[in-house]
Amino acid sequence: MTALIAALVAGAVVGLALGGLGGGGSVLAVPALIYLLHFDPADATTAALVIVTLTSVTALTGHARDGNVAWRTGLLFAAAGVVPAILAGALAGRVPETALVVAFSAVAALAARRMLRSPATEPSGRPVRPGKAGAVGAGLGAVTGFLGVGGGFLAVPALVGVLGLAMRRAVGTSLLVITVNSLAALGARAGTGTHLDWAVVGPFTAAAVLGAWDGRRLADKVKGRTLQTVFAYALLAVALFMLVDALLP
Repeated sequence: MTALIAALVAGAVVGLALGGLGGGGSVLAVPALIYLLHFDPADATTAALVIVTLTSVTALTGHARDGNVAWRTGLLFAAAGVVPAILAGALAGRVPETALVVAFSAVAALAARRMLRSPATEPSGRPVRPGKAGAVGAGLGAVTGFLGVGGGFLAVPALVGVLGLAMRRAVGTSLLVITVNSLAALGARAGTGTHLDWAVVGPFTAAAVLGAWDGRRLADKVKGRTLQTVFAYALLAVALFMLVDALLP
């Protein structure tokens, strides 16, 4: 498989995940860039931020037009998580890599379990309390900062299970959180000398953007409970893969 074809296929999958599920983009993009396209980890994480930011903005536009974004909740989530993410990221540098991966797998598995056991919620009509949204966002920022992964795959379960958003609204709001967090992370990496192969990143991003539109349309046609179940099993698959990769020599 040539690099161009691999980039197009991987980009389409990342876009479908972000557009349909509101998360999982960075979790899928980074392994694809490393294992399929042979980026080194530092370049892969920066390239994934570029891809996920542009794709999330695209998918967010469609969800916002359909009224599936809780703007106040999403902005509180993103803002509250910035400082905890920075502090937790500094702490993570002192923890062995294997321990971080095992912790990531455990958190992903717990989030999936919660999604599978909780029914897809419907809008209650009650406004989300700013304090509660901020507290959950801070906790999410700390977890994602410590584990070194974007927050979309954890934001959706938090928005559904803790704040009681309907699945479609949680998907759209998660894209807002991902966009803000990714832009902040890209700003922090500016001027670090990271090299991006735009001959690969460009097609990857284009395919992801197109895939995001298809993912959003899929989300409109599929029941919330089905989306919730698919997302949960995707989390379990990621958790298992990373756990095996960390523990096997």
